[in-house]
Amino acid sequence: MFKSIKTGVLALLLISTAAYAHAQKKITQGVITYGIAYEVSKDQQSAIDVSSFPTENKLEFNGNFSKLGMEMGPSILTIIKDGGTENALLLIDIPMAQKQIAAKMSKEDVEKQAGGIKYSDFKATGEKQEISGYKTEKYTYKDNKGNAYELWATKDITLTPGASNSEFKALKATPIKFTLSQNNVKTVMTIKSIAAQNVGPFTLDIPEGYDVMTMAELEALQVGG
Repeated sequence: MFKSIKTGVLALLLISTAAYAHAQKKITQGVITYGIAYEVSKDQQSAIDVSSFPTENKLEFNGNFSKLGMEMGPSILTIIKDGGTENALLLIDIPMAQKQIAAKMSKEDVEKQAGGIKYSDFKATGEKQEISGYKTEKYTYKDNKGNAYELWATKDITLTPGASNSEFKALKATPIKFTLSQNNVKTVMTIKSIAAQNVGPFTLDIPEGYDVMTMAELEALQVGG
């Protein structure tokens, strides 16, 4: 059953809310499909089973808003995020328990759930590669804990507020393949495809039928065994 949000699943949802639109054909709403890979050290392999983690997911976006969902055991987690304010709404559906939980998240809540990791010192290397049909350049960067990363980004893409990744605002380019850290596990995200289609609209209003909790209450919640 669904356990604490501290499992890191929510953090994965939050760092994954990045969608992309091509400059030659600006997309204001659509669906982004991306692949997910995990880099686990030998010491972590005994404690973390990444085989149960998702390897692909889809993000819907419309204007300022994005929506990302994920199945985790018997639970379905959905994050709706306002890219303009960085506020979000977390919805948890547990069909077997006939339970629905909702929690509003401030920008500070979002940053906390993402682990408080900050990225900086973005440096272009000059190395070029085509990924998912986009011409990209390799960048190096680091986090506020001293860990080193690399990403591939393009300047041929523009973003809508609902399709932006706040972690990379200082980059001045759009990441296509990038690495983030959650619970000391490096997660590699790669944009696979972009489909322009009607989705949404989305809102941070809580749907009827949901039990409303604060994030503090939700973090301490244990449902089932």
